[in-house]
Amino acid sequence: MNIFQKSSTFTAATNTSFVMKINPKNGIDQLLFGMKQNHVETLYGKPNKQFKDEDGNVIYVYNNEKLRLTFYEDEAFRLGYIITSNPEAILLDKNVIGKEVDQIKSELPFKSWEQEDFDSTENHFNESNWLILQSEYGVIIRVEIGAIIKDNDEFDWKFKA
Repeated sequence: MNIFQKSSTFTAATNTSFVMKINPKNGIDQLLFGMKQNHVETLYGKPNKQFKDEDGNVIYVYNNEKLRLTFYEDEAFRLGYIITSNPEAILLDKNVIGKEVDQIKSELPFKSWEQEDFDSTENHFNESNWLILQSEYGVIIRVEIGAIIKDNDEFDWKFKA
């Protein structure tokens, strides 16, 4: 199966009940860091919303999938950051959205976490995997992952076009 064919568990364009596997350092499901917009559109179709942020990055929003994708302007608009609040999101075989953040953190093999508080929400950041578990009232409400930057200050793009 080539990367642009939909897998049997991934039917984002037609069905909202699919498994969304978060792959730290790589992406989510079939989305790989380094993809261009046309590659993503082949998998998901056109986004529900598209805009540029204050840095000139292109943002895609997919409502059904509960995904926000960032294509970095200074990296030839490659996919570099993904945010999801999809309740089907799975991180290392664990559903995380709606779960107690302290429990999930204790079950993950990542031991180094930085915490930043914002009013009723907290960001729990694991730098080695560029992973954020955002919680509100102690429960995970969204997951953010970013492409890894290698020692030479270059991104470690997983999608090789």
